[in-house]
Amino acid sequence: MKKRIIFLIIFLIFLIILSIFLYFYFQKNPRTYGEYDSFVLCLKEKGVVLYGAFWSKYTNEQKEMFKKSAKLLPYVECSTRDKKGQKQICIEKEIDAYPYWVFQDGSVLRGKLSFSQLSEKTGCPLPE
Repeated sequence: MKKRIIFLIIFLIFLIILSIFLYFYFQKNPRTYGEYDSFVLCLKEKGVVLYGAFWSKYTNEQKEMFKKSAKLLPYVECSTRDKKGQKQICIEKEIDAYPYWVFQDGSVLRGKLSFSQLSEKTGCPLPE
């Protein structure tokens, strides 16, 4: 009987600790949906890839256009951490400007693109 009570107490303490952990985890990391998620997922399905550099004003402006949905963008970081070079994948793809959009058909568009331009190029419906 005593072993059973001890086991029950330990189990309850474990559940309380787990509940506290999960509460704080989800408070810190809520899954919120962005208003452009469906548009970004369509771009991804169409094979679009955005190449950029973390220090590039235009790359950052392009990503900011997508707000919370930017985290879903098919994005490749080209810059090395020290900002002095390019990662090998970007050298091989001859990325020469940021942002640099590559489409499934192999075509390329340089610079910051509007949703309309992306929609026209890919057939993805414009976000509402």
